[in-house]
Amino acid sequence: MKRRKLAAAAGFCLSFLLGTLLNVFFFIPAFDPQQQQQQKEEAGAPLSEGNEGLSRGDLAQQIRERYEEVLRYREPRAARLERRLMDLERGRPPSSPSSAPASPAASRLELSLGPLRLGCADLREAGEVRFLGSGYTKAVYKAALTARRPRPVALKAVDFSGHDVARCAQSTAPPQDCYRLASYKVLKEMVLLHRLRHPNVLQLYGYCYQDSNDISDTLTAITELGSPLEMIQLLQTSWEDRFRICFSLVQLLHYLAHSPLGSVTLLDFRPRQFVIVDGELKVTDLDDASTEETSCTSSRDCFMEFPARNFTLPCTVEGKCQNMNEKRNLYNAYRFFFTYLLPHSAPSSLRPMLDMIVNATGELHWGIDETAAQLEKVLHLYKSGMYLQNTTQMPKSDYKKVPEAAILDENYRCWPSYHHKGCLLSVFDINEAIEVCESHSQCKAFVLTNQTTWTGRQLAFFKMGSTSMVSDRDKTTYVKVTD
Repeated sequence: MKRRKLAAAAGFCLSFLLGTLLNVFFFIPAFDPQQQQQQKEEAGAPLSEGNEGLSRGDLAQQIRERYEEVLRYREPRAARLERRLMDLERGRPPSSPSSAPASPAASRLELSLGPLRLGCADLREAGEVRFLGSGYTKAVYKAALTARRPRPVALKAVDFSGHDVARCAQSTAPPQDCYRLASYKVLKEMVLLHRLRHPNVLQLYGYCYQDSNDISDTLTAITELGSPLEMIQLLQTSWEDRFRICFSLVQLLHYLAHSPLGSVTLLDFRPRQFVIVDGELKVTDLDDASTEETSCTSSRDCFMEFPARNFTLPCTVEGKCQNMNEKRNLYNAYRFFFTYLLPHSAPSSLRPMLDMIVNATGELHWGIDETAAQLEKVLHLYKSGMYLQNTTQMPKSDYKKVPEAAILDENYRCWPSYHHKGCLLSVFDINEAIEVCESHSQCKAFVLTNQTTWTGRQLAFFKMGSTSMVSDRDKTTYVKVTD
């Protein structure tokens, strides 16, 4: 009977994991090198309907629109463009071929981003450059800058074989104009990374204009390097680490809703737009961000469509859809992150609050302010140990304390664990450690370390025995003496 229950539980967990992964894979397109190579090989194929026969005038209009978008996001006192961009600033008619500057040098835009740490001199010393991936417009590389003090960074540049450039190349436009069209998306992202300064926004370290591929003044952005957000790996981590990802995301969305630029929405909101840096979630891809709130004459104009749900928001007296940017971000956070990462394997006493958060965001009953406040409450309960009230039971066994001692071997595996070959978990105090030990049939001892997690909780190794005990001034061992 017990084996049947274990088999049923294992089957349920497996089905949950498979269902989660299928949902993630269907709704979260990721970089596929084979698909990317195929797209590059097919760059000469006919354009899809709506993109054929791009005239010089149409190209000039698109360049102008992207250029003006960059200007909107720059600092109010930012310097004007160089003289080589003055012809575009005067706004020549888009139907005129000269409205898209023929000179490749005209692609340079002085960003006036203030002092940045890295530039062309650092880029010239780059070593160990490795391709990481590419998307619609950009290619991303990992590199180590400066031989004296190697520092891993990310390099972002226009992908000359990407869809943005390849689509433009189907027209008769010169390569430098196609490059310029794509480069404004890199420029936009750099400006936003510089202006949206927040712990959960990737840091911009610098940039460099240099000649490349017979095109003058190609642009490379130098940014902080993060690890890709791997949903499969996240599902296997501790609830504490998964909660940190969701908490970081909500802090970011709260900032974006109240940013100096206004409410910012991430139009291309997917897990691959984020990276992990020292355990914190950071947004890295901002070239499709927008501060434009949708205009409306009635609530019928404020329709938000998602794969599983649709919403209609109120139209304000100002003729804008009420909080649409904020609500779009929040629902995407719910469908890509909260549903998978928040409730699963959470402490039992916190699950009602977490279920309430998931349900309220899934129905858009709350805005980002209330969501952030509720997650702050959960964090407080967890960090303070208050979530353990009325749940901790009296220990069934006595434990002998052995100061300045550790157990080298006698490991067993548990899930989730901070150590892949042993059972390493975080605990609030000695009482929770005893409760964990008594819930594991293999546990005969545990070792409290001096290491802590991001919430300040102590890491503890749980052991099958204590025969391999050694001296260690940074650890304290507790051995079960009675059953």
